[in-house]
Amino acid sequence: MPRLFGTSGVRGVFPGRVNPELMTRVGRALASYFGRTSFSVGHDARTSSKALSFALVSGLLSSGSPVVDVGLVPIGALAWSVKKLGLGAGVYVTASHNPPQYNGFKVFRRGGVEVTTVDEVGIEEALESSSYAGWREVGAYDTLNPIDEYVSELTSLLIPESSRYRPRVILDTANGPAVLAAPRVVVDVGAYALVVNGNIDGRFPGRYPEPRPDVLEPLRPLVSTLGCDALFAFDGDGDRLSVVTPGRGFVKQDRVIALFARYALMERRGTVVVSVDCGNAVRRVVEEYGGKLALYRLGKTHEGFLKHGDAVLAAEPWKVIDPRWGLWSDGVYQAAYLTKLMIEEGRSLDKILLEIPDLPQARCSVEVPEELKLELFGELVETMKSLYSERATITEIDGLRLDFEDSSWILVRASGTEPKIRIYAEAAGFERLSLLVDTAMGTITKSLKTRGAKPVSVEKSLLP
Repeated sequence: MPRLFGTSGVRGVFPGRVNPELMTRVGRALASYFGRTSFSVGHDARTSSKALSFALVSGLLSSGSPVVDVGLVPIGALAWSVKKLGLGAGVYVTASHNPPQYNGFKVFRRGGVEVTTVDEVGIEEALESSSYAGWREVGAYDTLNPIDEYVSELTSLLIPESSRYRPRVILDTANGPAVLAAPRVVVDVGAYALVVNGNIDGRFPGRYPEPRPDVLEPLRPLVSTLGCDALFAFDGDGDRLSVVTPGRGFVKQDRVIALFARYALMERRGTVVVSVDCGNAVRRVVEEYGGKLALYRLGKTHEGFLKHGDAVLAAEPWKVIDPRWGLWSDGVYQAAYLTKLMIEEGRSLDKILLEIPDLPQARCSVEVPEELKLELFGELVETMKSLYSERATITEIDGLRLDFEDSSWILVRASGTEPKIRIYAEAAGFERLSLLVDTAMGTITKSLKTRGAKPVSVEKSLLP
């Protein structure tokens, strides 16, 4: 497995693990690995992103790769630019939904698809062997603002075939670059839009950049008070999207994925690739509409998409890859697509979602000392296996997932981007759900106590 890359790209605290020296080396390695091809380079709004982007560009240019610098854009626009401009690869400087002190990068291949695990290993090997180009071979540098064309092309794709309703939506762009495109596309598609947290600020003063249930709870009354149909909430770079409605509040990610899968399968039968933490709503919808479901690792569902030639969709919570638009996750596309559905069907999102199964879920994270994370996770896995292995089907694609005969399940995994242990679970009732979660949480707490430590923090969301 690669040492530098985590679950999805590379992340770390600036200027410790991620700094300009690393980015220059990465630029040289990427130029070497991709054979000095042309690159698109962009970044999010974090305070360190511009400095890291300049260092990355320096490494690419000095190693012979031409660069088109697209600057501050949503990550979907960067991936789109790789395909649109016919470039060989792309790099986006970001730490996605992590806190503001973090930064990192994601790498995209030709066509805008994120690199695979095999690519990541090759890039890391190139870190040790890359070299500078001669003075005659230094790469050419150009700049481009692609937002207008990105917005135009995305809007053209999603213009409703008929207009039966004009929804009102709130766009929470998390002080990030999604604000440069999302309001324009949603309004052009045909909705009324209100923007919150729309001033670009890499310190994320409006809210924590991960659009999870507890973070968005304070905004829930806004949806009803203003008579809006939905709140679409983005993360720090715009590839993730969460949905809040007046009737249901925070909409579980599985249900959003199931909704996309339903409409994709109505157009064409095939495989829906989802991460291992997805629940039964997706499975039931895929089966109902004649599709096949394939489980894959978190952060690598694009690899599953590439593996299945008949794939119609790839998704994990908050992120959807829809080939009708492109082979990358794009929260701006997701928000505009859901807006299009409301306009064409003449119904609110709450009413459309009535046709998607809804089961109680838990999504929890326990922050632990980094140096203990893997050891604690190993103990948790052994405990869960000893308790449940005779009564559950075990899946170890990514962490440990236990599926029970009553359709309840629990997944535990070590985060690939933060010092956290994640716990995901689903059950038909809250009592069963709480039992599964409390067992896992209690095991982690006990293991920490034996080492004279306690959780740094706990994030716990139980969704009815």
